Amino acid sequence: MSEQSTTAQETHPNDAPPVLVEFEDGIAWVTLNRPHKRNAINPGIVYSMLKTMEDLETDDRCKVLVLTGAGDAFSAGMDLREYFRGTDNNPKERVKLFRANGQWQWRMLRHYSKPTIAMVNGWCFGGAFTPLVSCDLAIAAEEAQFGLSEINWGIIPAGVVSRAVAQLVREREAMYYVMTGEKFDGKRAAQIGLVNEAVPLAQLRDRVRELAKVLMAKNPTVLRTAKIAHRIASEMTWEQAADYLMAKVDQSTFQDPENGRNTAMGQFLDEKTFKPGLETYRR
Repeated sequence: MSEQSTTAQETHPNDAPPVLVEFEDGIAWVTLNRPHKRNAINPGIVYSMLKTMEDLETDDRCKVLVLTGAGDAFSAGMDLREYFRGTDNNPKERVKLFRANGQWQWRMLRHYSKPTIAMVNGWCFGGAFTPLVSCDLAIAAEEAQFGLSEINWGIIPAGVVSRAVAQLVREREAMYYVMTGEKFDGKRAAQIGLVNEAVPLAQLRDRVRELAKVLMAKNPTVLRTAKIAHRIASEMTWEQAADYLMAKVDQSTFQDPENGRNTAMGQFLDEKTFKPGLETYRR
């Protein structure tokens, strides 16, 4: 069963909201909805995504957030006319817009309290790499097209695009695509570590749904702590990480209403009904 809702601060000429939300059995399918512009990110999408993510964080209908795009694109990146030229003569609005864009694309998304999956259904260029990388997991259509084409426009992959790409992609591959601006497909994106895997477009939604169900079967408190702890520990020294991660273990154990640690221990050691390498404990 599913139900649809919409969140919007601005509409495109067809009066459709720039962001759509559809709820389906714990999954919130969040769709960038400017297909006539290949979902290029404009102020409407920025402010709508910020509001959408704030709302979904406390919405019990959302257990997993899936980010995708309408039509044949995930997102073609930043809307050059509305996002850049439209704020050239309005420095106050530019600061506000840039801050809001960074807020949803990486400050919130990288540390979101719920699991996030990027479903890359088509074109993914430039500025779209930041939310793609910021999602916890990413599945792409084999037919999807990726590119860091900024060099062809006489600019660099800015914002935090270069930092985002460096988080996942080895330097040789990253430098090649940054310096040449060449396109690559979903299969190549999986090979270089930009996405977890690539599947045929016809199977994409089913595969993402399957993955979302795996995540929903986990202890949500521990899953949230694990993802955030990994992101933060990856930027620490080993000594800092050792102390930080043990503190996070204590925090998640204290905060977990399911008492998952003791439940899993009991099922494994006492009942002998749980094999942690093959399954999750019975919740």
